[in-house]
Amino acid sequence: MIHIVKRKEMPFAHAMAIRFGVIGLALIVCGIVTMLTTGLSPIDVYGTMVSGAFGTMRKTWILLQETAILLCVSLALVPAFRMKFWNLGGEGQILIGAFAAAACMITLGNSLPAPVLILVMLATSLLAGGVWALIPAFFKARWNTNETLFTLMMNYVATQLVAYFVIVWEVPKGSGNIGIINQSSEAGWLPTLMHNKYLLIVLVAIALTVAMYVYLNYGKQGYEIAVVGESPNTARYVGIKVNRVIMRTLVISGALCGLVGFLLVAGSAHTLTTSLAGGRGFTAVMVAWLAKFNPFIMVGSSMLLEFMSSGAGEISTIYGLNHSFGDILTGIILFFIIGTEFFITYKVVFSKKGAEQHV
Repeated sequence: MIHIVKRKEMPFAHAMAIRFGVIGLALIVCGIVTMLTTGLSPIDVYGTMVSGAFGTMRKTWILLQETAILLCVSLALVPAFRMKFWNLGGEGQILIGAFAAAACMITLGNSLPAPVLILVMLATSLLAGGVWALIPAFFKARWNTNETLFTLMMNYVATQLVAYFVIVWEVPKGSGNIGIINQSSEAGWLPTLMHNKYLLIVLVAIALTVAMYVYLNYGKQGYEIAVVGESPNTARYVGIKVNRVIMRTLVISGALCGLVGFLLVAGSAHTLTTSLAGGRGFTAVMVAWLAKFNPFIMVGSSMLLEFMSSGAGEISTIYGLNHSFGDILTGIILFFIIGTEFFITYKVVFSKKGAEQHV
């Protein structure tokens, strides 16, 4: 018989040593695959990846900004995941927040002072994202619907809603896109800090990381989320209103995704498209899971995935390779990391004639 059992908690230093060792092994495997399939030197390829991510100050800041945005999405999903509410609707919640911000920029850009306009955009993005997440939360709390399918389907509704209004607001007519919103007046654009247009988003991500860690680990609501996630029946027994916790937590999760939509429209892209979220709502699930829902560890996992994405694009450009080759290298590394996390948490037990062997 073969069965899987949970290990006793491994010492942190031991677990981290294993993780770093496995990443090194994954890089070796990637090097072998690179040599066999392209004939290129793995050292040159890795050097190109590093250059693509950190080669210039501008590239470094772009990487930091992309990491910050992915980190914010991951932090938004964490409260729901800790409650074992599998919110796969981050993509739609980001889009609906971005839609709300863009709508304010287009309709109010010429009538409100810049600071007031930004505050209105922020408020509407938070509200839109929160309401979009509240819908599946209400149905889950009231009728115990499947939150995975419900939140996933809400992504498609948000995408079609954005697609419709992109046509309504397209400039010029017939182009199929909005273009840069308020390009001449920059109404609704976030200000730069110290002449750096990337810094503000990075600072928001840092503040949100600290706030989420404190909220989940030291706040009363964080405790309620943990208890509901462990056992809704136990939560009810100790007096926690489970349905209220579910809906409140999803409003927070959706509002933070809406915040990301606001940052994308007001802080970096200054436009609205159906692909604005860029798959971050799904990538963030991987980030959160790899970090075991620890906000500080998410910083590292977000950086790793964004570095691999930037590096993959660079090697595709420099060596004329299909972009899928970079995705293959990323996939190999993630495969090793995911396998490592599994075997750090669980062990395979082989039973044979009353004797047990552990792996």
